[in-house]
Amino acid sequence: MVYRRAAGGVEICLIATRDHSRWQLPKGKREPGETIEATAAREVQEETGLTATVGPRLDKLELWFTWQENGKAVRHHKLVYFHLLTYVSGDTRDHDAEVDDARWFEAGEALTRLTFPSERRVVQRALALLAAEETSAEGDAATASGAARALSDRADR
Repeated sequence: MVYRRAAGGVEICLIATRDHSRWQLPKGKREPGETIEATAAREVQEETGLTATVGPRLDKLELWFTWQENGKAVRHHKLVYFHLLTYVSGDTRDHDAEVDDARWFEAGEALTRLTFPSERRVVQRALALLAAEETSAEGDAATASGAARALSDRADR
């Protein structure tokens, strides 16, 4: 899940598939010899046109789906590892032909647009993690500010 911070808060990039009928998080198949993290970065770049830094794993989902092979429905099993990726550069207009569209959404709108409840849970987990990081950073800043005041008070004595 790739995100960026904007003036209005956190934005999340979603992809549209199936003639814009599904909005979802980017994901894809691991190439031979590729790490899970490298797969996440590559798939985000291919499907969204964005370059991003891979952060912590958010979730591992086990999916079952049916695919037509030689006119027969064949059931497939897939593990999907979702990571938190921080936007670095790029433009969503540069997404590949695998997807219909790639677009940034404010976090609340992204949650309502997502087609799959399992992916909504991934985004909710990411938003909780980002909120905890922000709270921690604010606490660190307050601690640093308090320490600076204490040092200043000592220097004034």
